Amino acid sequence: MLRIGLCDDQPDARDALRIQLERVMREDEEEIVYEFSTGAGAVRWLRKHPGEIDLLFLDVEMPGVSGMEAAGQIREFDKEICIVFVTGYTDYVFDGYQVNALDYVIKPALAERLAQVLRRVRVQIYEKRDRTYCFKNSDGTYRFALSGISYFYSDKRKVALVSGAGGEFMEHSFYGKLDQVEEQLFGAFVRIHQRYLVNPQRVEMIGKDYVCMGTEGAGDERRLPISRAMKESAVAKLAQAMMEGDWL
Repeated sequence: MLRIGLCDDQPDARDALRIQLERVMREDEEEIVYEFSTGAGAVRWLRKHPGEIDLLFLDVEMPGVSGMEAAGQIREFDKEICIVFVTGYTDYVFDGYQVNALDYVIKPALAERLAQVLRRVRVQIYEKRDRTYCFKNSDGTYRFALSGISYFYSDKRKVALVSGAGGEFMEHSFYGKLDQVEEQLFGAFVRIHQRYLVNPQRVEMIGKDYVCMGTEGAGDERRLPISRAMKESAVAKLAQAMMEGDWL
């Protein structure tokens, strides 16, 4: 499912864009799930609901927080969402590169142009689909890029996904078992403890009986224990991954 969000301060503009999109979207595969009337509102919601939107059509000219400013703030915590600017002027086209925008659409958006944009989005989203992790809880359905996940840990009948690094860790819990999560990740993460599964590219240091996630000694790291039973294999896998570089 490709989940789409629209952000424009003008209700008529949102309606017009929705109508044209619905003409070219794939039925049962693509859906407009959220609409925002301000850039600030879109930023607040996306910060609290990472991964719930794959594609955001963002109006550039909005009062308060402009679309360009909103995109910059979104990129601070979400590098994966596809952003497409909607604008009445071509002056902003090159500014979009600063926030890694996928494309832009000139108002009024035509169905043919939107079909071109959706084709580009599909390629980008579906190529990355096997490098993401999805789960569902009472708040909704989430999709995280594996590269943005620091670690998982189990807590009774739940599993917590911890994203971010340093002093900006965020946690999202869902019902499940850590063994099942490990199987779903096909070896991309390393089991260091019965309760902990870590992203080797987020490990800053391997200690005697722990790993450090974040900045060692800076007061914002998280130390996770390495169990005695798993130490030999875990340390070997972590050391190899850290030397080889990014593999996600």
